[in-house]
Amino acid sequence: MPMIHLGVYLTSGHETSQAVRLALEAGYRAIDSAQMYDNEAECGRAILHFLASEANTQSLQREHIHFTSKLASNSAYDTARKAIKRSVQECGLGYIDLFLLHSPYGGKKARLESWRAVEDAINDGEVKTGGVSNYGVKHAKLLASNPRISPAVNQIEVHPFNTRAAITSFCKENGIVVEAYAPLVRALRMKHPTIVSLSKTYACSPGQLLVRWSLQHGYVPLPKSVKKERIVENADIGGFSIEDADMEKMDRLDEYLVTDWDPTDCP
Repeated sequence: MPMIHLGVYLTSGHETSQAVRLALEAGYRAIDSAQMYDNEAECGRAILHFLASEANTQSLQREHIHFTSKLASNSAYDTARKAIKRSVQECGLGYIDLFLLHSPYGGKKARLESWRAVEDAINDGEVKTGGVSNYGVKHAKLLASNPRISPAVNQIEVHPFNTRAAITSFCKENGIVVEAYAPLVRALRMKHPTIVSLSKTYACSPGQLLVRWSLQHGYVPLPKSVKKERIVENADIGGFSIEDADMEKMDRLDEYLVTDWDPTDCP
């Protein structure tokens, strides 16, 4: 799985297609969508268009591009299974590389039945890997103890201002990859004194610093942008490494800042 994914939350139509195209041309090899985003089709078309275009100078094939989508809501098995099939058809890519349960909402029974639908989609070749999103420790424990196939990923909001220590520790201990959405804190803390100071120290942008923080924690960040310069910049983080003392300094910025929603403690 590529280490940086383009997030396409709150994008639609041509904006989505253009962002995906720009990202793939810039070297991204992973796109993160969802049923709730209503842009699976745009993502799929943009991926296929790139693969068939002259911009694909490396002769990449479908299997070289990692596409993620997510179940809009947990439900009875049959409903979830049909929803997964619709996503596969909607994106037009033949299969989905990673399919997530978007949240733990709906209760224990719905979570388990929806996960069983993901397991069957994997067994039927419609999905390569399954995971969850916004799952707290208690939710992840439930799935880890019950399924035939354990979740490979938990995609949660993680950044220096919301470090999610309990959840990320549980995931690490259980071999679950943490994908960090909103790794740029939705630009709410770009001017924070510590971020500004460390950006100067490492001669990088605040966005690059935040993406690098995610990577050094072992997370898979999903920076979102629709602007070419930002898309390119957010992935250009190979030229520096944050020192341990500065990583600790960034960790201490935790204020449990939630930039969108937080289902991690729901029943």
